[in-house]
Amino acid sequence: MTKQVIHVVAAVIEHQGRYLITQRNANAVLPLLWEFPGGRPEAGEDEAAALIREVRGRIGVEIIVGAKLGEQHHEYSDYEVHLTMYACGLPDEARPYPRRWQISAGSPPGSFWTTISHRPTRRPCPGCSA
Repeated sequence: MTKQVIHVVAAVIEHQGRYLITQRNANAVLPLLWEFPGGRPEAGEDEAAALIREVRGRIGVEIIVGAKLGEQHHEYSDYEVHLTMYACGLPDEARPYPRRWQISAGSPPGSFWTTISHRPTRRPCPGCSA
């Protein structure tokens, strides 16, 4: 039996030498794991438009979509995920903010600015890192 392949795009957002990762919802598949923000393109939507829409909905800011960084394919027991990652930036005036149901405290709860050299203490999603 052929597994369903889910196409997902991710924004690798760099701002002042740090990268934004966000935490998955507690009710989502792979709950509370950490990933680059993004999501599934809608029918007929190009990848850049999907990133802009998904990131705006998740952290409330516009992003600048840059070059494609790469692709990652990960097999789960019941489905497969094909992830395409893009380098993205924030306009200087942009400040990520939490969704209404989250409490504001500098960075939105469920998000974290990190550096490449930071030793992770947060669990990433399988296949979410390149």
